[in-house]
Amino acid sequence: MTTTAPPLADADADADADDAAPAVHLRGLRREFGTRAVLDGVDLSIARGEFVALLGASGTGKTTLLRILGALDRADAGTVLVPPVRTVVFQEPRLVPSKRVLANVTVGLPRGAATRGTGLRALAEVGLEKHADAWPATLSGGEAQRVALARALVREPQLLLLDEPFAALDALTRLRMQDLVGELVRRHRPAVLLVTHDVDEAVRLADRVAVLRGGHLIRDETVAVERPRDPTDPAFAALRARLLADLGVH
Repeated sequence: MTTTAPPLADADADADADDAAPAVHLRGLRREFGTRAVLDGVDLSIARGEFVALLGASGTGKTTLLRILGALDRADAGTVLVPPVRTVVFQEPRLVPSKRVLANVTVGLPRGAATRGTGLRALAEVGLEKHADAWPATLSGGEAQRVALARALVREPQLLLLDEPFAALDALTRLRMQDLVGELVRRHRPAVLLVTHDVDEAVRLADRVAVLRGGHLIRDETVAVERPRDPTDPAFAALRARLLADLGVH
């Protein structure tokens, strides 16, 4: 059963308590397709402002778990507590081709005098304020994904779900987008779940890394590597090796 938790308090006096309380709370999550349990007794909590990366081979249920958190799929059993304001960034930007960039960013917002300014500020955060009146077809892949990110963050979500959002980008653009996402998450402080196949990406960005295999979380480890994270750091390399071994790569 999926239930939305009460909105997080905004008062400064409650900030520490809010950060400690889980924004996401999963207990015994189960999802079946036919006779196969893709998720089987998954327990996971994510605090406000915490960035969790979820790794796993194709078909292990990573995206299914993300879709359940985003109310795009259902759980067959277990407890699913999530905050009321959730947004998703997919691998494809999924922009509306008939709407200009600014209209794509503000598509989920109520109409009002302040809407344009809110959308422009979101575009400025991703470096695209000069593209407000552009059509999606004129954007590069990285620009389109930045618009999708602005659209997700403009609602000030308490939970940001990222479903392999950098997978279709070239290597340099991917690194730049990773840096941008890390910066924006630190600024907005949502709880974050990133689904990815990229071990280096997970270690580079996340506070914790979890591995899903056989319907179960077989690892949920805090990333104890100092930022900014360097792949040549021995601690980075050691964690990478453990995660690859979990994924069956030796």
